[in-house]
Amino acid sequence: MPEGRVTAAYGRQFWIAGDDGSTLACVMRGKRHDAAVGDRVEFRDTGGGGGVIEQVMPRATRFARSDLYRTKLFAANLSRIAVVMAPEPAPSESLLFRALVNAHIEGLPAAIIMNKADLLRAPAAHDPARQQRETVAARAALYESLGTPVFRIAAKADPEGARAALAPWLQGETTLLLGQSGMGKSTLVNTLVPDAALATQAISQALGTGRHTTTFVRAFDLAGGGTIVDSPGFQEFGLAHLSASQLQAAVPEIAQRAGACRFNNCTHREEPACAVRAAVETGEMDARRWQLYLEVEQELGREKY
Repeated sequence: MPEGRVTAAYGRQFWIAGDDGSTLACVMRGKRHDAAVGDRVEFRDTGGGGGVIEQVMPRATRFARSDLYRTKLFAANLSRIAVVMAPEPAPSESLLFRALVNAHIEGLPAAIIMNKADLLRAPAAHDPARQQRETVAARAALYESLGTPVFRIAAKADPEGARAALAPWLQGETTLLLGQSGMGKSTLVNTLVPDAALATQAISQALGTGRHTTTFVRAFDLAGGGTIVDSPGFQEFGLAHLSASQLQAAVPEIAQRAGACRFNNCTHREEPACAVRAAVETGEMDARRWQLYLEVEQELGREKY
């Protein structure tokens, strides 16, 4: 039976790049739809330009978000992720925090791609968005100080500079691009893959997505080696599939101090002699990241009942 790789997914429709050079629009057998971009699969050509995925091969990695009711798989067999942000519109640090937590749990190196970085350069004093831009820049610098690489690029204003900055990090890797709508992720993809729009339209027609080309996941091979996986913009990132201990281990400032708390089951909220809260009060731990941790921890606690 022929084998190949899933290179695009839209609902229960999948685009397969066969190892023999063929391409085919496929569905999953029965009611299953658990294949994802990046999966290695066995498939069968059923004629008429269509086929069926018979088997999904074991995955090396997976990256998903989840709530109490379902899990949404972004992609499989990744080697790293990148969260695309921009100074405007205002990015969500909650989404960034949650994506980085999930990357840590999955053992995937992660980076921040700060797009539209040209907007950060010497903003005019009278610019009404100046404070927001400066806040975004400061938050990115904080994550950089904690060990997350930050690439400051301008995909639209300086495409050559963007390609040069990102190429060494992307080369030879399979990288998932995540981000909210408005961060310039589509512009970035088209900068890295000049024919991305045309390729996407062709596959969209084959999968029957109509104009909804921004709602499916798509893999693009880079000219210099490596693959990027473009995902739809999203507004929420649930982590219901994690345990409280996994969450704690994924936030280094908390993992480093949790053992020094008076109580072994300290929630780092109101317990006496909490080493984490003490670090927040003295400024050793960023207060906003502590709040984001508590938000996720509370969600995980609610979902147990």
